[in-house]
Amino acid sequence: MAHLIFWILFLHLKMDVGHAVASNFLMTGPKAYLTYAKSVQVGTQNGIEECKHQFAWDRWNCPDSETHPRGLRRTRETSFVHAISAAGVMYTLTRNCSLGDLENCGCDVSNNGKTGRGWLWGGCSDNLDFGEKISKQYVDAQETGQDSRAAVNLHNNAAGRQAVKATTKRICRCHGMSESCSLQTCWTQLSDFREIGNYLKIKYSQAQKLDTDKRRVRAGNSADSRGAIVDAFGGVAQTELIYLEDSPDYCRRNASVGLHGTEGRECLQHGAGLTQWERRSCRRLCHECGLRVEERRTEVVSSCNCKFHWCCKVNCEDCSQVIVKHVCAKREAGDGYAVWRRYRGPK
Repeated sequence: MAHLIFWILFLHLKMDVGHAVASNFLMTGPKAYLTYAKSVQVGTQNGIEECKHQFAWDRWNCPDSETHPRGLRRTRETSFVHAISAAGVMYTLTRNCSLGDLENCGCDVSNNGKTGRGWLWGGCSDNLDFGEKISKQYVDAQETGQDSRAAVNLHNNAAGRQAVKATTKRICRCHGMSESCSLQTCWTQLSDFREIGNYLKIKYSQAQKLDTDKRRVRAGNSADSRGAIVDAFGGVAQTELIYLEDSPDYCRRNASVGLHGTEGRECLQHGAGLTQWERRSCRRLCHECGLRVEERRTEVVSSCNCKFHWCCKVNCEDCSQVIVKHVCAKREAGDGYAVWRRYRGPK
């Protein structure tokens, strides 16, 4: 997880600061440049954490090995990693800008004074243009190639930034005598990042495989390669995720390509407030991967009902609690379906 963050930052911080400032009118010097870099780091981290949340109960669960640039394939999952990372960077930059944490940046007031039906633009709108510009400069700079991989990564980066804009909300405040709301003042506000993650998870399920002319791409002529890529992109909306390769079998462990498989993974069978996707996790991770569900009960003993006695002693009782987990295990004859473990917690 941290590999991707520091890799992005390394690419930029190794640049000559003078050149960086000259190419970006929003940056006023090394201090501002480093300030943006910190937001990029936090935004990328948030993106990867959201990736892990969204895929927690999927066969592919956004492992650290696949958030490292060298570990990325060109699959549907890679498209999500690029999109959510770019979205995380834009989101953090935009939010920090509106909060006044960044130099030479503040609320977007470009629409203030304009009117709608019964409402007026005003207040402090989140500065999406700023977040998008700086995010693009940092995140997209790593894609220096002219091949299909670079083009697809840039497209998915942009799709992630589009997701931030697509999920923004219009927030309004009423004005008028006795709160009659005869007029409203409205501004644009970022949604919770979880909503952006949900939005991109849907886009992931709808991602399109790009069909390139491999003969033109392999010809070695960069103009031919770019032409094949442009042709393949025809008709693909900027908001959609795209990929080049089919996903491998995430059920099976394959150390040579960094796949861990689903054996040993926890799944959910019971519990209040579970989504349908979570309730089906045992079937998806275990049964459909040729594994069985093993119930593991762990008894945790910890101190409880502690009482203070003057002076100076604390007496506690031992309380036990059984924690039940379900994990995917191999189907082997004679195996029991329940495993008991006892763990004594700290007093």
